[in-house]
Amino acid sequence: MKNSPMKCHKLNRRQFVRTSAALAGTALLSPWVLADLRAATSQAVKRTAVDQVTLGKTGIRLSRLGFGTGSNNGREQAALGKEGFTKLIHYAYDQGITYIDTAQAYRTFEWIGDAIKGLPREKLFIQSKVPGKPDDVLATIDRHRKTYNTDYIDSLLIHCMVRNGWTDEWKRVMDAFNEAKDKKWIRAKGVSCHTLAALRAATATDWAEVHLVRVNPQGRFTDGMAADWGGESTNAIGPVMQEIKTLRAKGRGVIGMKIIGNGTFKDPADREQSVHFAMACKDIDAVVIGFTSQQEIDEAIERMNRALAEV
Repeated sequence: MKNSPMKCHKLNRRQFVRTSAALAGTALLSPWVLADLRAATSQAVKRTAVDQVTLGKTGIRLSRLGFGTGSNNGREQAALGKEGFTKLIHYAYDQGITYIDTAQAYRTFEWIGDAIKGLPREKLFIQSKVPGKPDDVLATIDRHRKTYNTDYIDSLLIHCMVRNGWTDEWKRVMDAFNEAKDKKWIRAKGVSCHTLAALRAATATDWAEVHLVRVNPQGRFTDGMAADWGGESTNAIGPVMQEIKTLRAKGRGVIGMKIIGNGTFKDPADREQSVHFAMACKDIDAVVIGFTSQQEIDEAIERMNRALAEV
């Protein structure tokens, strides 16, 4: 009989013997081989600066570390010249950085399309920003697409909000962003804030999906109550981190900026402290740093990897 109990019993017994032998073989492995296996397992789950992470509840993936193209409104990157800038973008991509952060107000804005030429678009995360209140917001968004030679922008932000109640003043712009998302011109929408009042308004609105937030433990160029984002003031970081915690609870995507204190952290110890602080915050998805050299990229990756291994 094909399905006799005896035959099934024998089959199960054979399986048992094979399984037992396999387990016995594992037990006989030398301590050094087992250590290597454990190390390989640990290596597989190790977090790095160039991991692909998910941006809040958007489902969009990006590298944990982003390339900022707007240091001093892009003047520092523009000083490289277009060819040098393009080479640096490609170098960053070769290291695993797929997130490029740009804006219409940056001097590098017109260079982005050529800079990403030859790179696989589907692997890139491009975040751009619209300044002010354009007369024709959709035409402005379309200009971003055409300038970057792409069908869509992964994340598009309203740029540099500083006042409480900005969500009322920018409603026409926000509605146009909604329309652009319906057209699939953008995948996610959000805002960059440069004061605590504006950040709190951003937290309160249900419109925003992505937030670009100024973060460093020294409080350098972080969001305070002053109505002007600029200056060299040092603000307490606690209220900002509370907003970030609330944003995470709401499922928003959170990206940290000003990690290097707007470029003012010349002491390596300050950079180390700030990077470690950002990597220790589980409520931040990714960070962006403005780069002008391969050395800066390598240093940031090394610092982030070290911090991620420690937190």
